[in-house]
Amino acid sequence: MRLYDISVGISSETPIWPGDPFIEIERFSRIEDGRDANVTRMNACVHAGTHIDAPLHFIEGGMSVDALPLEVLLGRAYVVDLPNADKVDEATLEKAQIPPRTRRLLFKTRNSSLWEENEKEFQSDFVGVDSSGAEWLVRKGIQLVGIDYLGIAPYEESAQPHRILLEAGVVILEGLNLSEVQRGRYTLYCFPIKIIGSEGAPARAILAGV
Repeated sequence: MRLYDISVGISSETPIWPGDPFIEIERFSRIEDGRDANVTRMNACVHAGTHIDAPLHFIEGGMSVDALPLEVLLGRAYVVDLPNADKVDEATLEKAQIPPRTRRLLFKTRNSSLWEENEKEFQSDFVGVDSSGAEWLVRKGIQLVGIDYLGIAPYEESAQPHRILLEAGVVILEGLNLSEVQRGRYTLYCFPIKIIGSEGAPARAILAGV
């Protein structure tokens, strides 16, 4: 079995969504300065790097990240490779040959090359799932959907696809790096930090495959 770490590392150079606070990581206690231990503080948005969106992100009164069912975050997943897609819409999904009964679906697009190339600036032309694609995913019974950039939906159409998915209880996993992963079936292990009452949280995401 091979493990693929599909998480994006969080540092002060990690791209952030426009308007989010800058990521600050500071070693405020240092052994080299005579302290007993190294201790680091971090200030960042909960949607930094690889992270989970819970329904509360766009649905007032929705479920927070600490209340998400763990069984959705662990299990068989399918990675679909869409190298030529500019957006993930219904027509694209109909032609993508996604296996029936898929419940966890991860999209590998040209976005992954941004992580591979260590692009530090936010790119607003990333590939995302539009409203027709979100409706398709809900109809097909998808329980978790992931994508290889900081937003599931296109930059100029961010709100509505989020609402469609989150109102249906679909867990959203954003900020994946799938550059080393091929199309196919895997086991997904993905657990967000248990931040009580938060609409999202950073997560470590791992795929296991042959």
